[in-house]
Amino acid sequence: MAKLAFLGLGVMGYPMAGHLAAKGHTVTVYNRSPAKAAAWVAAHGGASAPSPAAAAQGADLVLACVGNDDDLRAVCLGPEGAFAGLARGALFVDHTTVSARVTRELAAAAAVAGIGFVDAPVSGGQAGAENGALSIMCGGSQADFARAEPVLAAYAKVCRRMGESGAGQLAKMCNQIAIAGVVQGLAEALHFAEKAGLSIPELVEVIGAGAAGSWQMANRHRAMAENRFDFGFAVNWMRKDLGICLETANETGASLPLTALVDQFYKDVQKLGGGRWDTSSLIARLRAAG
Repeated sequence: MAKLAFLGLGVMGYPMAGHLAAKGHTVTVYNRSPAKAAAWVAAHGGASAPSPAAAAQGADLVLACVGNDDDLRAVCLGPEGAFAGLARGALFVDHTTVSARVTRELAAAAAVAGIGFVDAPVSGGQAGAENGALSIMCGGSQADFARAEPVLAAYAKVCRRMGESGAGQLAKMCNQIAIAGVVQGLAEALHFAEKAGLSIPELVEVIGAGAAGSWQMANRHRAMAENRFDFGFAVNWMRKDLGICLETANETGASLPLTALVDQFYKDVQKLGGGRWDTSSLIARLRAAG
């Protein structure tokens, strides 16, 4: 069992930290809103700390799941950042979906301080975090990954090292690119079915068993049919992720025409007031258009 710190108790981090405590690890948590950290301690034990540096003090491994590049820099760097509290030889694991650029920047800063660094973005959504069934794609040295993997097993369905620092984030970009196209296709199929007068449950039973089947179809078709978009990954966060994908594509020379188009469709959903809706809300845009 390890002495751990977990930074960021959002819809993903809160249950992930809970799985670590349930496995018997000693967990100290930090969250920008102290009330959330206090609630977690009341539910799971452990302790809370007033800053990332204080949470990291004495920890073997610090894990983070925050919002974006700037949030990650804020919890890592400076006198109150986690790197200031970690001893040489400790390990930092980042579950945030951020740019590969900031990952490499922070990995370099960690190396100067003698701290290991693994980028480990996750896929599986809130349900995957709650059920301990996330896919985790990692970047970093083989030695650092080997140290992190037994801890990550607390909430991983699959955990793979994809390469050196930043490779985990690049793999997560592929994940978001694939999701964007699948959700748009599903939204159009269900919208077409509605206009054609087909039964969506019967349709999904038939086509979901064939080549059209997907995780999105199995898990989101009912909510999409019922116009409920209150579960899962928010549109605002998806646009942040797709922005990272498109920026990286410009740097690498990759062509992402469908991703760019779906990103604009999500912008339309935001204009409908759906920034906090989940990503299956692409169908709302089609309904609004008639």
